[in-house]
Amino acid sequence: MRWMIVARVRQWYIFFAAGVFLVLAALAGFLQPIISTVKPAGQAEAIFHGDEQQPKVAFACNVFWGEEFLPDMLKTLDDNQIKITFFIGGSWAKRFPDALKDIGKRGHELGNHTYSHPHPNSLSKEKNQEEITRAENLIKEITGIKTTLYAPPYGEYNDMVLQAASELGYRNILWSIDTVDWKRPAPEIITARVVKKVHNGAIILMHPTAPTAAALPTLIKELKERGYTITTVSDILK
Repeated sequence: MRWMIVARVRQWYIFFAAGVFLVLAALAGFLQPIISTVKPAGQAEAIFHGDEQQPKVAFACNVFWGEEFLPDMLKTLDDNQIKITFFIGGSWAKRFPDALKDIGKRGHELGNHTYSHPHPNSLSKEKNQEEITRAENLIKEITGIKTTLYAPPYGEYNDMVLQAASELGYRNILWSIDTVDWKRPAPEIITARVVKKVHNGAIILMHPTAPTAAALPTLIKELKERGYTITTVSDILK
């Protein structure tokens, strides 16, 4: 009789343990997709676009050269009453402080594009922060504006690069549409590339080049006709 009671207890324990195992396994399988897609609190991220519910796009113009084409671009933007985001290279700002002042005085948003345009992935966290801080201090000294948006050179980033900027209070800005204007394509090609891929919340990457300056009036017209408002990066992130 005692042996039968012990056997039944063992049998119950085995069934109970098996049941617990199956439940835990099922829960693990159910929760894994959720766990894998949730970022840990405080983890920095790369931003490729803004609010996809609003018909707005942002022009993000990286400036490390091409100052000779800025006056035409700025005039076109003024003529159309458009403010965009210029990501400024620190060493460029040091060479052309008056050009930077002009951009700021016209009411355009200023972002940070490092001081010397290095490959961020090849630097330490401290060196990345040094590049950002050095550019930030120079831009603020020239314009009085403190930058809070960071565009990593070459669009290059990893978790360390993103975290380095985030710890300094920056949001990491990439893009969803690339004009590839640094290759100096014909102006109509630049316009076609953007119009073909345009979407709500798009961040459109460009640089001060001759074809970009030439394409800007038509590009703005095409986007407006499609119902898009052209604005700054910060505006589409609200």
